[in-house]
Amino acid sequence: MSGPGAAAAAPPLAILCGAGGFPLEVAVEARRAGREPFLVGVVGATDSAIEAYPHVWVRMGEVGKLFAALHARAIAEMVIVGAMTRPEFADLRLDWGAVKRAAGLAQLFRRGDNGLLVGLSAIIEREGIRVVGAHDVAPRLVAPLGPFGARAPSADDETDIALGARLIDALSSFDAGQGAVVAAGRVLAIEAAEGTDAMLARVAEMRANGRLRFAGQAGVLVKAPKRGQDLRLDMPAIGPRTIEGAAKAQLRGAAVAAGRVLIVDRDRLAREADAAGLFVAGFASAAAAR
Repeated sequence: MSGPGAAAAAPPLAILCGAGGFPLEVAVEARRAGREPFLVGVVGATDSAIEAYPHVWVRMGEVGKLFAALHARAIAEMVIVGAMTRPEFADLRLDWGAVKRAAGLAQLFRRGDNGLLVGLSAIIEREGIRVVGAHDVAPRLVAPLGPFGARAPSADDETDIALGARLIDALSSFDAGQGAVVAAGRVLAIEAAEGTDAMLARVAEMRANGRLRFAGQAGVLVKAPKRGQDLRLDMPAIGPRTIEGAAKAQLRGAAVAAGRVLIVDRDRLAREADAAGLFVAGFASAAAAR
């Protein structure tokens, strides 16, 4: 239907996809909202399942190819979502579009992860493409307040959650860490460049070799964004793999900052947490009020 009374079609949306299934969940939510997603896959990082949607594949450094694909489709908004290994600048295979921006790109790679992402988003926005958050496009994926499974944290768990949240906040000035594992008031692990899954595997190994001695389940995974983190670019997320790792580490549960962490495949996550005897809950973070 056309004419002055017809509703305008929702503008298309680009999704720059990292690893895992989360970009596909955002694509589903975008279509649910009436927007046609165009997925950008990164060679060597992105799951080939994105090919179920209109898409383009780029190598890290093919900045010109990326912008040409977006401009050809009159795309004015982009979401950046999914885990991605940070490359070294010297390892990038720069195309001409990147070479024209090489001086600026090289400077960005001297920054921490958050600074790098903020700088890259500024380059994208100078091309007339607004970077928006996955939580803006897919608000149903944002963690709610309180438990979203059959179990809830105990009073002792709540104390450990509060300690983990304070720890992540205190580390924010170092641009490191979106997660920690805390048990009985003791910090067992802090997430850095290795990511959440590897941190949980480290805790599981320490329990297996006797470095950590607890009777039964003990400890809480706490996930929250760093203070001042641009949530459009790097909003923390957990999914079923997180629960699998927490179960192997024999934790009691996982706590995430409500409204500030994304949940991948929430129904499956809740089922697997229940089956493993773990709680998963959203907590109110002080940073959310700032």
